Amino acid sequence: MTRAVTGTAVGGAAVTSAAVTSAVTSAAVGGVPTRGWVVRDRADRLSLRIDGRGLVVCVGLFVAILAAGAVALTTGDFHVPVGAVVDSLLGQGSPGTDFVILDLRLPRLLTGIMVGAALAVSGAIFQTMTANPLGSPDVIGFTAGSSTGAVIVILVLHGNTYETSFGALVGGLVTAVAIYLLSFRRGVAGPRLILVGIGTASMLTAVNSYLITRASLGDAITAQTWLLGSLNRRSWDNVRPLAIALVVLLPTAWFLGRRLSMLAMGSDAARALGVPVERTRLTLLATGAALAACATAAAGPIGFVALAAPQLARHLARSPGAALVPAALLGALVVVVSDLAAQRMFAPSQLPVGVATNAVGGLYLVWLLSRQRRRT
Repeated sequence: MTRAVTGTAVGGAAVTSAAVTSAVTSAAVGGVPTRGWVVRDRADRLSLRIDGRGLVVCVGLFVAILAAGAVALTTGDFHVPVGAVVDSLLGQGSPGTDFVILDLRLPRLLTGIMVGAALAVSGAIFQTMTANPLGSPDVIGFTAGSSTGAVIVILVLHGNTYETSFGALVGGLVTAVAIYLLSFRRGVAGPRLILVGIGTASMLTAVNSYLITRASLGDAITAQTWLLGSLNRRSWDNVRPLAIALVVLLPTAWFLGRRLSMLAMGSDAARALGVPVERTRLTLLATGAALAACATAAAGPIGFVALAAPQLARHLARSPGAALVPAALLGALVVVVSDLAAQRMFAPSQLPVGVATNAVGGLYLVWLLSRQRRRT
């Protein structure tokens, strides 16, 4: 149980209470000391353990996101000074600057932050559930399902941008249900879920390729461009629905964080601690799949963020649990920095952000597999 409590402490939310009366440097669970400070209210009904290292990591990642966001808003074909950016954000900018900042750059930046956070939290959920570093929506097949839904809308139904996003959302959720049912056998085991997901992803990728080869040249280019994952031409119409979805999904994921850490200890241990295992797994799977589907619907399949960000966040925070808050912040930072690199390194041409994340993620996957091989 020490492991469960440690995994839920990183980047925890603030406790709302009438007064906070105690803060100690360590806590004991089953007689074993754990890291961090425990903060309790006066009636001792609510308590929160804050991991000092996790808090420092979260603050550092947040500052890095702010710095990357400042670079994204001020640089480009039209340079905008920091003061002019602040004026636009406060509603006091000139019409030209407002157009560049508020209509072009800020929606793109916010979409990248939310997409990165959603993918990273989704990856953290599935990696912890399956106890496998390859357990991410990219590998399990949820992203492939969203891609198939979008490709069908583009090539078969000839839908517009919003219909394509809706198709991606539906495709991801339907694929999640199918994978869960196919992998269910007196419960859902991690290895079986990953194997079923890999097979499903392969079949859906084949469907996507078939549809593209049968389409006209213009439709095929549109579909293939969407499949690369991009933040180009993102507007407030993309930001609002994604923000509404994350307002519901991210707190749900963090609320289930403690149960998720208990599940990582094994099904029997989780049951002994009072966790309804299958119901919790189903809720976590639905939450993680919805996060991945919403992110893919907003920006296309941006690869390897869900795979790499949760593991790097756990390494930085030195947390054996899911470390959902550091993972969300690191995922947001990875997408924003990758999008900046894709825009600036090959200017005036702009590459889709998915090209940058796939390039870096491929190297990360090779390193991860070689590391796993050396351990065996």
